[in-house]
This record gives sequence, structure tokens and C-alpha cells, in this order.
Amino acid sequence: MYVCGITPYDATHLGHAATYLAFDLIHRMWVDLGHDVHYVQNVTDVDDPLFERANRDGVDWRDLAAREVALYREDMAALRVLPPGEYVAATDAVAEVIELVEKMLAAGVAYVVDDPEFPDVYFRADATTQFGYESGYDRDTMLALFTERGGDPDRPGKSDQLDALLWRAARSGEPSWPSPFGAGRPGWHVECAAIALSRIGSGLDIQGGGSDLIFPHHEFTAAHAESVSNERRFARHYVHAGMIGWDGHKMSKSRGNLVKVSGLRAQGVDPAAIRLGLLAGHYRADRDWGPHVLQEAGTRLQRWRAATTLPSGPDAVDVIARVRRYLADDLDTPRAIAALDGWTTDALEYGGHDAEAPRAVATAVDALLGVDLLSPRR
Repeated sequence: MYVCGITPYDATHLGHAATYLAFDLIHRMWVDLGHDVHYVQNVTDVDDPLFERANRDGVDWRDLAAREVALYREDMAALRVLPPGEYVAATDAVAEVIELVEKMLAAGVAYVVDDPEFPDVYFRADATTQFGYESGYDRDTMLALFTERGGDPDRPGKSDQLDALLWRAARSGEPSWPSPFGAGRPGWHVECAAIALSRIGSGLDIQGGGSDLIFPHHEFTAAHAESVSNERRFARHYVHAGMIGWDGHKMSKSRGNLVKVSGLRAQGVDPAAIRLGLLAGHYRADRDWGPHVLQEAGTRLQRWRAATTLPSGPDAVDVIARVRRYLADDLDTPRAIAALDGWTTDALEYGGHDAEAPRAVATAVDALLGVDLLSPRR
């Protein structure tokens, strides 16, 4: 599984958290089934927003990235997200990017723009016959999203407006690395293609991230890999998590409506309640966050903890089987949570005679949902 990680120029917000919780559920399910999981996640520590924030704050971009990556990992640990087997920073994968771009140029699927000052390297959007299969978008939609999400459709010298940047020739004030096609730095999409191919290989089971990455990022990442691997499909499954909103708007740094995990933690909010609040909605759904979500999650968490610390309870075999079955059905956490709510109500209101059941439920909730019921936060 390859999941697109953060661009480390600000703290982890609930939109990030919801995405990584979704893939944590997959990770946990695979482990529960006995699979050997090779999970890779990148860190885009070479990108314009990072440089802009560092310049604004008067700090070195590398120091800013290191600080925010450390905070991100701290937030993920607090939310009990199982760490990927490999975190790979873009700055640690430049050699792989250069090798991949060399292959693309040799294969004729990439070209250097005719610009003596800035000879950037671009990928031909028509290099693969199946380009567009992942998103299913028409050209007008692609162009609109390409423009909105970091593309440069009007760059002079490009063969097609949709052609994606592979290697940005060195500019003054930007970091750069030497390469056979001139000093510069990686483009966004090729970074993930190079890391996935070098760490996992083509034909991986899942490529994942937020739904805002479907196009252009994931479409081009797949196309880059497919253009050199001769594989028709980069991944067997493309999985995208929905957006978390506040007052009807997607959480984003540009809107200034972020709810940060570290901020909630600083207020004393139990990370288990944050996690449970995010899992209450289906991972693919765009959904709102608000005080009511956190309040409901906190109440549910207290009830689950009370039920799983009883000396005995109703039989747990059926509810645990149902939780597994619902999670296997496209990570249907709302139904899994409803099943656990039902068992909890029975345990608290009617009791039961199975002395092993409360701990069995707590163990299953911990393993499958990542919610710790046996060690409540003090």
C-alpha cells in the first residue's frame, strides 16, 4: 500500500487525520488477517507551499519541514495510527526521481521545453492510452482541476496544457540537485511514482490518499509509473478518503478553518474521542466536524469503556464477527460502530454471564478500530 503523505508546512488537521485513519483501518484489517503488510508513505518536503511558508516565517525550509513532520508523527501516534513500514521524504528520493525521469526521456514519454533559461522537463499526458481511467473526468474538468491544484496549463513551450512537470529547472532562491538534464528539483507527481516503484514496485494493491488527489496527482502518478513499467494498471485499487469540513466548507489552510489535532490535544481532548468521532462517518463521505461530533464521540467512548470494564457481559462472538464483516465491506465504520453500540447497551442495561466478553470486545475494538478502551486517558 502506498499512501500520499503530508506537505510539512503546517500542523496536522482533521482532514489529514481522517485520511490516515482510513488507511490505518486497512492496515489493521490486513494484519488481523495475517498478511505481511508493506506500507509506504511519502513526505513532500520539496514543494512551493513549504518554501513560501519558510520565507514568510524567516526559517530554513528544512527546519520547518523537520518540525512539522515530527509534530505529524506525534499526532498520528496519539491517534494510534500504526506507522507505515517506510516514511520516505522526497529529499531522500531525488536519485530515484532522476532515474525515472531519465527512463521517461529515453522512452519519448517526456520532453524538455525549449527554454534556454528554464529547461523544465514535462510528461506527455497522452503517453499512456488509458490516461484518465482513474478519475474518469473529461478534459474540461481535468483542465480546471489541473489549474486549481498546482498545474501550469499556460506554461510556454508545452506540447499540451495537461502535460505535467517532472523536473523543475533550478531557479534562484530554490533548492536544486544536479541531474543529467540540468540542475533542478522534482515535480510533485513523479516524486510519488519514483518512491512507489523503488520501494514497492508496480502492481501494488492500493494507492491511496484524499479525494482531492484523484486528479491530477494520482492520475499522473499512475501514468508516470505505467509509462515505464509496461503495466496497464499501477495499482489494483485506487482508494480515496472524503473531505472533512467545518460549517459546510472543506478544511483548508487557505480558508483558515482548520481544526488541528495538536490543538485539540492541547485542550485536553482524549485522542480516542477524536479518532472515534472521525470514524463515525464513512471514510469516502465528505462530512462536517463540529462540537456535536466530538461530544457524541466522547459519550460513546465513555459508554464503551464502562461496558468493557464490567465483570461480565453478553456473548462477544457475534458482535466481533459483525465488526470484521462490516469493515471488510468498504470499511463501513458506521455499521461497525452501531453493532458495538448495540452490544454496549445490552451490557450496560441487561448485563450478561460471559466473563470473557468485555475484554474480548475491548481487544477487538483496539485491534480493528484502533480505539483503546482498557487504558482510558487520565
